[in-house]
Amino acid sequence: MEKSEFVLRAKSPPAVGLFAEATSLSALAAQEAVCTRCPLYKNATQVVPGEGPPRARVLLIGEQPGDVEDVSGRPFVGPSGKLLDIALERAGVARDKCFVTNAVKHFKFELRGKRRLHKKPDAGEIDACRWWLDRERALLRPGLVVALGATAIRGALGRSEAVSRLRGDIIDLGDGVQFLATVHPSSLLRLKDESDKREAWRGFLADLRKIARWIEKDARALD
Repeated sequence: MEKSEFVLRAKSPPAVGLFAEATSLSALAAQEAVCTRCPLYKNATQVVPGEGPPRARVLLIGEQPGDVEDVSGRPFVGPSGKLLDIALERAGVARDKCFVTNAVKHFKFELRGKRRLHKKPDAGEIDACRWWLDRERALLRPGLVVALGATAIRGALGRSEAVSRLRGDIIDLGDGVQFLATVHPSSLLRLKDESDKREAWRGFLADLRKIARWIEKDARALD
């Protein structure tokens, strides 16, 4: 994707007003670029802010950037992102109409030889980064927040909940915002058994189709 209104990230921090309330997503991304709220910034290549149209009605939240995202500076462009793209298309959801971000904005990893292996963010790191996620939500004012996995659920709701308990139900959060939880696409990539993969894929598509139906209903309401 070429740089456009759909790519909202900063190359350098702002010279002044770092802690002022950001009035745009691009200004927020510039502030995120110099974030030191938790130690993860020390080893990551760069921050990976959210990406999407500034008036997106759907906010998709993942866990954290992976190795590919850390290098590129864009969310969901690695293996999980490619699978998400396929699933969204099959479900009838246009990714470029959604704002895609992560609960944690820096890549957490452990070195295994020359490889950087994903390491799950802990509660403190998720809660520290929620400060940024809340500001993304305040600027976007989405109608539907979709959490992909347990880390995203904690980032969105401010508490830990099992994906299985919330999955598939559209919940009213108040103030005109609704919430949907499903699995992270990386969970499908980790499955080895072919029948398990097919079942998980069907379940994931069923959840994403609820987003498509929500978008259709929301569009009619806004007409």
